[in-house]
Amino acid sequence: MSFQKPEKDFGEGPKIHKIRITLTSRKVASLEKVCQELIDRARSKSLNVKGPVRLPTKTLKISTRKTPNGEGSKTWDMFEMRIHKRLIE
Repeated sequence: MSFQKPEKDFGEGPKIHKIRITLTSRKVASLEKVCQELIDRARSKSLNVKGPVRLPTKTLKISTRKTPNGEGSKTWDMFEMRIHKRLIE
């Protein structure tokens, strides 16, 4: 015969929902503006807010030849796109 522990009754407590929002953008100013709007609205409803947490920026780089054909001097163009991330809890 197996022993079973009696189940404990913790009662009806308030349910807590945690929300985690990750925002990404190429433009820092618009990203900060949206983060501030979200935080202001959450605080107006008296919610606990953590953030914005700045996550590492990803840098995507592409090097291409300037000339469409293979002739001429070998000159290169370098393009870069930065992706910024913010986390709000």
